[in-house]
This record gives sequence, structure tokens and C-alpha cells, in this order.
Amino acid sequence: MSKKNLLFLVLAGFFIANAILAEFIGVKIFSLEKTLGIEPFKFNFFNEKDLGFNLTAGVLLWPVVFVLTDIINEYFGKKGVKLLSYLAVGLITYSFIVVFGAIKLMPADFWVGTGAEEQGVPNMQLAYTAIFGQGLWIIIGSIIAFLVGQLIDVVVFQKLNKLTNGKMIWLRATGSTLVSQLIDSFIVLFIAFYLGANWSIGLVLAICAVNYIYKFVVAIGLTPVIYAAHYCIDKFLGNKLAEKMKLEARS
Repeated sequence: MSKKNLLFLVLAGFFIANAILAEFIGVKIFSLEKTLGIEPFKFNFFNEKDLGFNLTAGVLLWPVVFVLTDIINEYFGKKGVKLLSYLAVGLITYSFIVVFGAIKLMPADFWVGTGAEEQGVPNMQLAYTAIFGQGLWIIIGSIIAFLVGQLIDVVVFQKLNKLTNGKMIWLRATGSTLVSQLIDSFIVLFIAFYLGANWSIGLVLAICAVNYIYKFVVAIGLTPVIYAAHYCIDKFLGNKLAEKMKLEARS
């Protein structure tokens, strides 16, 4: 296998795995402040009071997905990112269908309560359904937001790449991520909770702002990781092949 194909296979594997995992761990909402051992912040956005950084666990992995998007874009161009984005959407949809089917299976009587009472879970079937049985609006919103965010990331990245003639990695990588994640955050919340749960538009915008502040800080913080990834990939490919792939990706 050529180095180019091996690199694409590895990046594609991590990209799709992180996208699917982010969808499933996203059902958990955690307090960022309490996780860091500090008092929760209380601030106001769009007339919504006492907001804090209560985030979906999916935010731990979505920044990784967008970093991988930029790296794939750098070496394989728009076609590579679009191919993996469509493939990821298909596999995410397939995963939800499989999980839905598993939820509908009739549980064995002994499994329903086995070991569950000791952990405070009286019914394993209900627990299984609560964790994996995400609402339809949330699933639709997250899939649409992911795909739209990816396609916008591709466009912004390539425009900045051509504008800087392949220089200033931080600008095209971080810039495209900041734009795409803003749109991604709004779309998923609007579809899942404004259309699906009758939230007010003010609450949707407030939660979107909280999530975006976190994503903004993380995107900036991951900039050194992008440079480190470029260095490692260039070393693996060799400067001649790496430069050839980057040039082809910009065309």
C-alpha cells in the first residue's frame, strides 16, 4: 500500500470513528465548570439568565473531527473531505437504525434486573432505551448540522488556502473551523429544540452562544496540534510527496 493511501485510510478511520462516537456520547450533558472543579459561571445571553457551561459530551470529540477535516482537506482536497463526510453521514444513519432495532428487541427477563439494582438502576431495558434512544429531531438535527458544517468548512478552508497560497496554516485551519462550528451549533439546536421541542428562539441562541464560546476556545487551543500533525505527516510522506499532494489539493 502506498503512503498516500495508507494516510487516507488512517485519517478516514479516525474521522468516521470520532463522528459516530460523538453522536452517541452526545446524549450526556455535563458541567464543564464542575468537571474542572470550579464554581459554575452564571451569565446572561438573549434575556436568558443564569447560563453556565452545561455541554453535550459530544463537544469533546467534534473539535477532533473538524481538525481531521482540515488535515484531510490539506492533503486530499475537497473531494476527500466530501467523500468522507457523505460516508460518515451514511454510517451514522446506519448506526442509529441498528441501535433502534436493538432497543426494540425483547429483553431476557434475567437481564432486565441483573446487577442493575445494586447500581440504582431498577430496569436495564429502560436504562438502555434512555441512553441510546435519542429523539428523532435530535438525530435529524445532528446529521444535517454535521453535513452542512463539513461542506462549509471545505469551502472556507479552500478559499483561505488559495488566498494565502498555501501559507498561514493557522488561518485556514482555525478560521474554517470557527465558521463551520458556529453554523453547526445553530443548526443542530434550531432543528432539535426549536422545531422539535418548542424552545424559544432566545433560548436556542443563548445555548448556541454558550456552546460556541467553548468551541471557539478549543479551536484556538488545538492550533498547535494542527501544526504538529502537519509536521508528522510531512515526515511520513516525505517533503516531495507532501508538497505534491498539497498542491493537488488546492487545485
